[in-house]
Amino acid sequence: MADAQLRLDDVKPEGLRTGDELQKLVAEHHELDERIHRLATLSYRTDHQQFEEAQLKKLKLSLKDRIESLLRSNRRAPATSES
Repeated sequence: MADAQLRLDDVKPEGLRTGDELQKLVAEHHELDERIHRLATLSYRTDHQQFEEAQLKKLKLSLKDRIESLLRSNRRAPATSES
């Protein structure tokens, strides 16, 4: 699952709220990656485990899309400073 590895170090957003949200999403993405890896390393997967793996992969991809969207919006948004 190294092709889609996201690390908290990769996420350095401007806004605190967005940063917290990104960290939460990246942590959740990492958890899903670990669960998928555990399922993928089983020598035999039941139908239920195969279905669960497919669902987890879809959820992980959805999270990655949300993370990328937040990162893109951070790059576009002008930095605002509070006085």
